[in-house]
Amino acid sequence: MSCDLRMMILMLVFTLSVVASGEVHAERPPNVVFFLVDDLGQRDVACYGSQFYETPRIDELAKEGILFENAYSTCHVCSPSRASILTGKYPARTNLTEWLGGRPERSYEKLHHGEKLTALPDAEQTLAETLHEHGYATANYGKAHLSKDPKTYGFDEAITGWVRSYYHPFSPAYETTLASKPGDYYTDKLTDAAIDFIERNQNKPFFVHLEHFSVHDPIQGRKDLVQKYQKKLAAMPPQKGPDYILESNPDGLPLSGEKLKSLEEADSVALHQNERVWWVKQKQDNVEFAGMVEATDESLGRIRAKLKELGLEENTIIIFTSDNGGMAASNQYRGINHSREMLNARFASSNLPLRGAKGWNYEGGIRVPLIVHWPGQIKSNSRSQAIVTGTDFYPTLLEMLNLPALPKQHMDGRSFVPALKAQVYDRGPIYWHFPHYSNHGYQSPGGAIRDGRYKLLEYYENGTVQLFDLENDIGERQDLAKSQPEVAERLKKMLHDWREEVDAKMPYRKTATSKPAPGSRVAKPDKLTKADKSSLPVDVEKFAPGWKVKNWGGPGMKPGLRKNSLGRINVLLTHPQSKDTPCVLFRTLKVPVGKQSALQFAANNHPQGDWTLVVRIDGDEVVHESIEDSKWQGFSVDITKHAGATINIELENRASDWSFEAAYWHQIEIVEQ
Repeated sequence: MSCDLRMMILMLVFTLSVVASGEVHAERPPNVVFFLVDDLGQRDVACYGSQFYETPRIDELAKEGILFENAYSTCHVCSPSRASILTGKYPARTNLTEWLGGRPERSYEKLHHGEKLTALPDAEQTLAETLHEHGYATANYGKAHLSKDPKTYGFDEAITGWVRSYYHPFSPAYETTLASKPGDYYTDKLTDAAIDFIERNQNKPFFVHLEHFSVHDPIQGRKDLVQKYQKKLAAMPPQKGPDYILESNPDGLPLSGEKLKSLEEADSVALHQNERVWWVKQKQDNVEFAGMVEATDESLGRIRAKLKELGLEENTIIIFTSDNGGMAASNQYRGINHSREMLNARFASSNLPLRGAKGWNYEGGIRVPLIVHWPGQIKSNSRSQAIVTGTDFYPTLLEMLNLPALPKQHMDGRSFVPALKAQVYDRGPIYWHFPHYSNHGYQSPGGAIRDGRYKLLEYYENGTVQLFDLENDIGERQDLAKSQPEVAERLKKMLHDWREEVDAKMPYRKTATSKPAPGSRVAKPDKLTKADKSSLPVDVEKFAPGWKVKNWGGPGMKPGLRKNSLGRINVLLTHPQSKDTPCVLFRTLKVPVGKQSALQFAANNHPQGDWTLVVRIDGDEVVHESIEDSKWQGFSVDITKHAGATINIELENRASDWSFEAAYWHQIEIVEQ
C-alpha cells in the first residue's frame, strides 16, 4: 500500500468517525420572525422616545440589534403596506393602493377615487412563497388583510381575521381557529399560536409572519396593564399644551388662527366636514392604548424566551416594525366634546414631534419603528440613519439568508444589508401614492417623495405642493415650496416620472356623467327585492309586538332579526332608506293612567359607522343622540305626562353620513310601574 493511499484511508476513517460522533453538522439556515405591529407609531416605543408607554422587551431588542431612525411604510394605511412587504413592490405598481375593502366614496368629495385592486394579485411571488420553495416552514398569524387566505400565497399555516374585541370572543373568524375562553386576551392567544408553531418546527428553518392586530382599534388594553397605567397617569404632572389640535386640508385655502379657534369651539361633524378640518391628538396619555402597547411588548418577550429555551435564539433573525403610523387622528370623524373614556376609544396616541397620523402622508402617518436583530452579523446597540421602506424587506432577507435575489419580483426593493453592517448605503428616493380619501382626515388624495433630507407632498384636488427639510424640521412645519422652488420642482418632476413609470392610477373629477373607477366602493342601498320588502316588517313584529317599520333600505346590510349579535340575543338591525330619509320604527300607544310609564330600549352601531338616533312623540323630538361607540347604550323616555292619551312614537335610524349607517336595537318595550 502506497503512502498516499494509506493517508487517504486514514483521512476517510477520521471524517467518518467525526460525523458519527456528531461533531460536524450541516449549517442550518437562519429562522425568521417578522414581528409586524398594526398602527404602532414610531414614537409609541420607549427606545424611540415615548415617556409614557413602557416597552422593555422592544428596548432590549434594540440594544442587541440595530434601530433605524428613518424607516417608512409604503403607505399610511395597512393593506398596501402589508402587500409591499410580501411583494417587494410599491402599492402604485401593484395597484393595491387602499385598505381592503376600502372607504366608500362620499357625496362631498370632489374627486372619484383612483382605480384599484381589491385583493393581492395572484401573479405576485410573495416572500412567503420564495422561502417555502427553499425549505422554510411558513406561518401567518393575525391581520393578513389582503382579501385572500394566506395559504394561497405561500403560508403553510394561517390563523387570521378581523378583531371585534380583544377579549373573548374575539370575532367569528377566530371561533374555530384560535382556542380561547372567557377572559382571554387576543394578543396573548395569538402569541400562543406563534409559539406553538415555533415549537413544532424547531428542527427545520421557519418563517413566522406575526401580524399582530394590536394596536389597532378597538382600543382595549389588557385590564391589569390598564390599571397599571391609570396609576402611572395619576402620579404624573399634567402635560403642557393642548390635548388635541385641528389640522386643516393643506390643499385648500389656509385658515386663520381666528377661524381655527372658532371651529374648535363649534365642534360639529357638518361644520368640520365643510371646512375640511380634523382633530389630532397631541399627548400620550391613553391608558387603554398603553395597555395594548405593553401587551404587545410582552408578546415579543415571550417569543424571544421560547427561542432561547429551544436553543434557536442565535440562529433567528427578528424584524420588528409597524405597518403605518399611529392613530392620532380618529378612524372616521370623531369630535372631542365627549368623556375621557369615549375619547380613549377613538384616538389612540400622539405621534409628536412627528406631524399628522395614520391616513396622512405627513411623517406621523408613514414613519415607523424598525429594529433588526441578526445575531453574530451586526453590531449590537447601534442606530442607523439609512432611509428604508417596506419594499426593501424582501431583497434584504434573501441576502441575509444567502438566497438568490428575484429582481423581477422585488423590483422596488433595495437590500439594506450594507446599512445593517454599518457600511455606506444610499437606497435613493422613496415614494408614496394614495389616490383616495382617507378614513382619518378630510385631506385631499395625494402622493409624496423623500430624497435625502427633502420631502415633497403633492395633493391631487388642486395640485398644491409642500416641501420640508426633514433634517432641520422633522415636524414638517416650515413649508419651503416657495422659498426653494428649484428643489420643489425637481422633486415634483421625479414624483411625476415615477408615477408614469409604475402606471399609477389617479383620481379624477366628478361630473354629472362620471362614474366611479373599477374597484371603488360606493355605499348606497341596493334595490329591494320582493322578499326584502316583506321580511323586515315580519321581523319587527316578532321583535317588538305592536311596532311597525317604514322607509327602510340597505338590503346589503341584511336588515332583520339576529339570534345573536354584538354580545346580545334577539337583536334587530335596521338601515335608512337613503342619506336623507331615515328608517322609522313606529307604533300607536294608549298611555295608562295612575302608573309611571317609560319607553325603554338599547341601541348600538356598526363598528365601521355611526348613525343618529331620534325619538319623536306626536311629532315632537324628545331624543337626538349620535350613536358613535360600538357598545350598547340604554335609553329611557318618560311618557307618564301623556297618561290617558293615545300617542304616536317614532324611533328614527338616521344617517350621519352615508356608509355603514346600520342601527342595532335590543328590547324595545314600554315599562309600567
